[in-house]
Amino acid sequence: MWITSGAHAGIHLVFARTDGPGREGISCFVVGRVGIAALSIGLAEAALGLGARYARDRKALGRSLTDFQNTQFVLADCRTDIDAAWLLMLRAARLLDSGDRAVSETSMAKLFASEACGRVVDRMVQVHGGYGYSSEYDVERIYRDARVARIYEGTSEVQRIVIARELLRALG
Repeated sequence: MWITSGAHAGIHLVFARTDGPGREGISCFVVGRVGIAALSIGLAEAALGLGARYARDRKALGRSLTDFQNTQFVLADCRTDIDAAWLLMLRAARLLDSGDRAVSETSMAKLFASEACGRVVDRMVQVHGGYGYSSEYDVERIYRDARVARIYEGTSEVQRIVIARELLRALG
């Protein structure tokens, strides 16, 4: 469940139950910090899609929620957060693929993506109003899943320590 000294490993093998309708079993996943960034981006994308569709279909004062400027600003901020996280994740992945250790870059990608995911999902729960906290809506599950991304593979605070350490090392 918890990985002691996980920040020192390049990859981790995670075995998880992948039971579902008509199937049961265990799958093996290869994870690194950049993988958590990608997972966070996927969660944020899913939440944004759900929230945008809900806002388009939900009416208030006889208008779609997406007709209101505040909702448009919320959606724009979410899209910007996700795209910025995606770019950091791509840079880290490119460096890793080229053989670079990319210690700082993977930590920045994980930190920003998991924090951005939290912001996006929180906003989409808010767009759903009370329904966003109901287990009848998928955004509620995503809300719970998104929170743990800021904890595993090194908390956001640990990522900040790694980033600062690498920055100070580079300064000499």
